[in-house]
Amino acid sequence: MCSHSLFSGAYSLMDTLIRNGVYHIFGYPGGAILPIYDELFRWEQKNLVKHILCRHEQGAIHAADGYARSSGRVGVCFATSGPGATNLVTGIATAQMDSIPIVLITGQVARPFIGTDAFQEVDIFGITLPIVKHSYVVRDPRDMSRIVSEAFYISQHGRPGPVLIDIPKDVGLEKFPHIFIPKFNVSLPGCKTLYSTKEKHFDKLLSLIKQSSQPLLYVGGGAITSNASSLIKQMAEKFQIPVTNTLMGKGILKEDHPLSLGMLGMHGTAYSNFAVSECDLLIALGARFDDRVTGKLDEFACNAQVIHIDVDSAEVGKNRIPQVAIVGDLKIVIQEFFDYLTQFQDKKFNHERTSSWMQRISVWKKQYPLLLPKNVSFLSPQEILHHISKMKPDAYYTTDVGQHQMWAAQFLDVLPRHWMSSSGLGTMGYGLPAAVGTQIAHPNQEVICISGDASFQMNIQELGTIAQYNLPIKILVINNKWQGMVRQWQQAFYGERYSHSNMEKGSPNLVKLANSFGILGLEIDSRLQLDKALDLFCSHNGPVILNCNVKEEENCYPMVAPGKSNSQMIGLEKNHLVTKTFT
Repeated sequence: MCSHSLFSGAYSLMDTLIRNGVYHIFGYPGGAILPIYDELFRWEQKNLVKHILCRHEQGAIHAADGYARSSGRVGVCFATSGPGATNLVTGIATAQMDSIPIVLITGQVARPFIGTDAFQEVDIFGITLPIVKHSYVVRDPRDMSRIVSEAFYISQHGRPGPVLIDIPKDVGLEKFPHIFIPKFNVSLPGCKTLYSTKEKHFDKLLSLIKQSSQPLLYVGGGAITSNASSLIKQMAEKFQIPVTNTLMGKGILKEDHPLSLGMLGMHGTAYSNFAVSECDLLIALGARFDDRVTGKLDEFACNAQVIHIDVDSAEVGKNRIPQVAIVGDLKIVIQEFFDYLTQFQDKKFNHERTSSWMQRISVWKKQYPLLLPKNVSFLSPQEILHHISKMKPDAYYTTDVGQHQMWAAQFLDVLPRHWMSSSGLGTMGYGLPAAVGTQIAHPNQEVICISGDASFQMNIQELGTIAQYNLPIKILVINNKWQGMVRQWQQAFYGERYSHSNMEKGSPNLVKLANSFGILGLEIDSRLQLDKALDLFCSHNGPVILNCNVKEEENCYPMVAPGKSNSQMIGLEKNHLVTKTFT
């Protein structure tokens, strides 16, 4: 570059973003970030980048989150200063809890006004400090390229997470000789390298597997992040070890696989919870022993020795002290373990040691299956989700939070990276904007949003984004006229005092609402309408909302009550229900 060529800080930002592989940006403009949007206009004119205008900054960051989860690439989000930046906070915390790589660009008041309580000034750096992986304030445009490249490296390196870059308005305008600094040239002395595994770890790991007669693979979101699903399947089949997954780990193994136990924890399958309570070896892969998984921690896999493999050393030993601890990228560690096994002449392993264990699990599966209503006239959430899973097994699914989320986790059978759900933070309003980001990432694939009537109203404005870009997203609303999970807890633990959990009064007519956005609206009230409605829902060439008026008092079972062990589930005695199948 010629020494006399001068470029603005906003130019440096856009140039570095694009050189780091960014094409889609989600955002909403405002005063302090206008220099960046003005520069963005020029790059869009050259078709080098595409901005997706969301209707709210929270919608924009959830869209970037869905984009990142479904594609494995970094999601990018723009917002202005003040309320624009603070509207990102819930989405930042959502991404941080679930380890999702996002780079957030916020506008800030000009440098001379920082600290003066200027119009739309907030210290977004300080506000978000506990919920980001790292953050920056760019005070010199000469630092822009380095900071942006560092942000992309940090957001993806090790355990992923959100990185915030706050850019004062005058930094975006200031001219200087721009030089691009590639991501692979960044120098980050404080960024720890991953530990390397040693053969002694694998000696102990193999020894514990050989000694175990009741082993269990407990797989979390780290396995999805690492793209380790095929290796975990090989590991399970090689040693005949059953597999249970967390909400974040859903999709790691097809649930019709004989070794799959589905999800464990508060609303997990009965057989997975029994298995984790009875196992003698628990192999935790990219999981963090979350309280919704463990139930009463002292009684979680209390008879088991533990092997814990995770990319984040802070998670190993945090809630449970393992007998073998390996810190590293899960896919690399498992591949190294397979390489280690090649030295042994006897490549086959004795499956007899786990045969009685598998027989016990098979009995549990028959005694306590996931359940569907039988011989009833009402419309049930379980049946709806069971049918949609059979009709669209390859679709990308997003969910909101509540009963419908747990039913979706129980009854949808998905592929890796085809499940987008706020797991750690439990953010209502996540599903609809996440579907926007997922559809942008996969324009030729089917995206289905599973929502509840309460969650759906939290970011309902993103229907405008769907309409503007004509995104063919399918939105299925499980409408029970309640904050369903809140109502269930009030019924079970608060003496049936339903304090402000009913949503019937003031709820919109979803068919008319859909039509007002130019979106097809459908509604059903009975089982007799289900097949025809789902056929139209799935075949419609464009966005569609299907409002399903389900049984209001239906509860999500099985359920582990707070403070109880996983083996102490309620809701297993329902006798009007029959087995979920995968045919």
